[in-house]
Amino acid sequence: MKSLLSLALGVALSIAAPLATAAATVGQAAPAFTLTDSNGTAHSLSDFAGKTVVLEWFNHECPFVKKHYGAGNMQRQQDAAETKGVVWLLVNSSAPGKQGHVDGAKGNAILAEWKSTPAALLLDHDGKVGNAYGAKTTPHMFVIDGAGIVRYNGAIDSTPSADASDIPSSTQFVEAALGDLAANRPVARGTTQPYGCSVKY
Repeated sequence: MKSLLSLALGVALSIAAPLATAAATVGQAAPAFTLTDSNGTAHSLSDFAGKTVVLEWFNHECPFVKKHYGAGNMQRQQDAAETKGVVWLLVNSSAPGKQGHVDGAKGNAILAEWKSTPAALLLDHDGKVGNAYGAKTTPHMFVIDGAGIVRYNGAIDSTPSADASDIPSSTQFVEAALGDLAANRPVARGTTQPYGCSVKY
């Protein structure tokens, strides 16, 4: 019953996501951006030319985000990616007054509590970057190669639930995409259906 309720919740929240323009198309150049992080430092996508970049849309209050952080799945993937030279960036597009909105200090406190060490937590409170990418859910994941081309757009894994017990039996899509890129192979599955809470623009 728990898994059925989680699946129903996941479907309902995904359907409720705003119909943003899906500008981050696999095989095409990733939309350029410059955002300030939780420490007040500006980052542009062009700063990471030559490196693989992961963008993770983040809302600490979303049960689907809590699923992966509570189980340590997201931190494990962040750490593994970092050791291979991948730049993992969190993006918070929750507008002021909406679920998941954080300022820099609060964002840093949450990441410290959750033992998460991304390259940066980027603050997109006007939603311009989220809409440019067509980010629909938290988490919604994008993988960009060193040439600035989008190679993956979709879910973190294959099971659209908020139940952490589903993680071990799920296909980890982002991990698989990064493995393909590291091996100089085409990404086997470049697009999947993202799931989670709607981004709170």
